[in-house]
Amino acid sequence: MKGLTAFKDKAGGVFSGLKPNMEKFEISQGYHGGHGGYEEMEGGEREGRGPGGGHAYDDDGPESPASFEEIERPPLRKIDKYCKAECPCMPARYTIATMACVGFMIAFGMRCNMSAAKLKGEHNGTVFMNWTVAVESHVDSSFFWGYLITQIPGGFIASKFPANKIFGLSIVSSASLHLIVPFAMTLMHGHVVICVRVLQGLFEGVTYPACHGIWRFWAPPMERSRLATLAFSGSYAGVVVGLPLSGLLADAVGYQAPFYAYGCFGIIWYLFWIWLCFENPRKHPAISIPELKYIEKSLGESAHPTMPSIKTTPWRQMLRSMPVYAIIVANFCRSWNFYLLVLFQSSFLKHKFGFKVEEAGFVGSLPHLIMTTIVPFGGMLADHLRKNGILSTTNVRKLFNCGGFGMEGLFFLFVAHSSTATGAMFALTCGVAFSGFAISGYNVNHLDIAPRYASILMGLSNGIGTLAGIIVPYALDGLIQRNPTGCWTTVFTLAACVHLVGCSFYGIFASGELQPWAEPPAEEQQVWAPPMGAITNDDPSQAGMMGQYMKETTFGAPEYTEQSQMQQSNMNAISYGATGHVANNPFAMAATAPTAMEMPPSAQYGDAGSGYDYTQSQGQQQPATNMYPNIPTNDYQQQQ
Repeated sequence: MKGLTAFKDKAGGVFSGLKPNMEKFEISQGYHGGHGGYEEMEGGEREGRGPGGGHAYDDDGPESPASFEEIERPPLRKIDKYCKAECPCMPARYTIATMACVGFMIAFGMRCNMSAAKLKGEHNGTVFMNWTVAVESHVDSSFFWGYLITQIPGGFIASKFPANKIFGLSIVSSASLHLIVPFAMTLMHGHVVICVRVLQGLFEGVTYPACHGIWRFWAPPMERSRLATLAFSGSYAGVVVGLPLSGLLADAVGYQAPFYAYGCFGIIWYLFWIWLCFENPRKHPAISIPELKYIEKSLGESAHPTMPSIKTTPWRQMLRSMPVYAIIVANFCRSWNFYLLVLFQSSFLKHKFGFKVEEAGFVGSLPHLIMTTIVPFGGMLADHLRKNGILSTTNVRKLFNCGGFGMEGLFFLFVAHSSTATGAMFALTCGVAFSGFAISGYNVNHLDIAPRYASILMGLSNGIGTLAGIIVPYALDGLIQRNPTGCWTTVFTLAACVHLVGCSFYGIFASGELQPWAEPPAEEQQVWAPPMGAITNDDPSQAGMMGQYMKETTFGAPEYTEQSQMQQSNMNAISYGATGHVANNPFAMAATAPTAMEMPPSAQYGDAGSGYDYTQSQGQQQPATNMYPNIPTNDYQQQQ
């Protein structure tokens, strides 16, 4: 392969002066090789196709001083010496999103186990555990008592400590407690199991704030929707798998089986989580250099970013912000319908249409299966509309949220008045599927209006939403006990009204723009630019450095499509929403870097190397071009 050979020869000349080290290496601004952490530290080579696979990455524009410093790589753990901490088929940030998705699947699957256990007891013709209606309501809602308590503290915990560790510990702790739930149900008429479920809720209450804390360091602005929705889709995939699997296990083995199975799943998942997931890109030993540089340049580099605390959080302005209330109301309304389906969908199918336990689990999982596919698709579509300037961030959030809520409320009215199982399931499936688009609305909106306080806002809004999980069992348990077949018209009509209220409130007050009270401190807003003296003859020592800053690289045909987000010239102004809030944000640098408009077209981010022919590189070597006539050519070539 002539092209690959020429590429290696060219890259070898660029890196001839570098000495590989097991724990430290230097990013040269002429670096385009795309080696991952292991390959770079060990001097190896690697081919790939995307951000994590190692194709050429073009970043020939001005970079911040941090890009020229040596980057400390974390020492390899014992397991890393035998097996790399990476999924070969995807970049590191998508590996974290996928693992978070699986974690949410386990967390929400555990919430389906109790309903399957109760239906199994009823199926045998006895009242489950001889519990009264009040005790059943307490057991159903006790999880949310603890879940509510740790929502807002979870935001601060995720800001103060590594969010990835908080997320992993919360799920493995809840899974470990899940193993003792069957034994606890037999003690003291349900009072012990209520205490265990409160503890589970306390641990799981930090999962959503911690997940937003993870994306604070891992999600580039133009990938917020897709990464967040990929992770959050595990909530609905967990119901898809949890309902039928819990029914099968309870029917085939016993009501205890789902609890033991999901407890083991959570512990196994945690072992993979601590192996593959890290707090931020620089602490990942196997991330590729192109992906690391892309994430850091898109988020902006701050030498000492300050984390919000209770004292520094602008509580007064936050509580006066209507966009915050729009997110809170939307979260409550969505939580009402979600927990309604998780807790009572199987009962609805069993009592109104005569489904068996396992049949109710399988049929009931269909709407959530469709929604699981809609959620990540909606995230990609939302990012596409924002990235291409088709709609503003505010309009995208309102369109997706109000469209999803409105359609679900409409279809729930059909469910309420349906007399056949087929019609009810069709309307229920369509309604839940449309609600998947709403996740790209309110559930990502925290990162738009206040990325600095996203985990705190998520804890606040999800905490209010958790109140729905507490109210729903008390509101419906007695109604279902009195009229198990005829109460569902009232139940689903109420659910439709809740969604329509949320749709209206969000449509009026929501915003996708960075709020004034969420601006970072002044010291973090300064955008770095190359020295002004570098473009004149006043300081010859800086002139040579400037030539190095702006050096044109002509090799490497990038397939790394995210580089198109870094174009700084020859483009119309596009509103990306809240993307200018971080220091050194490349989307905002075009207006501040004094040399950006002086760069020739061949040196722009989107053009460099895009038309390079590897077959020609063996026959000729392209000379370095002095793009700044005020800089002596000899000095410029010496810097090359």
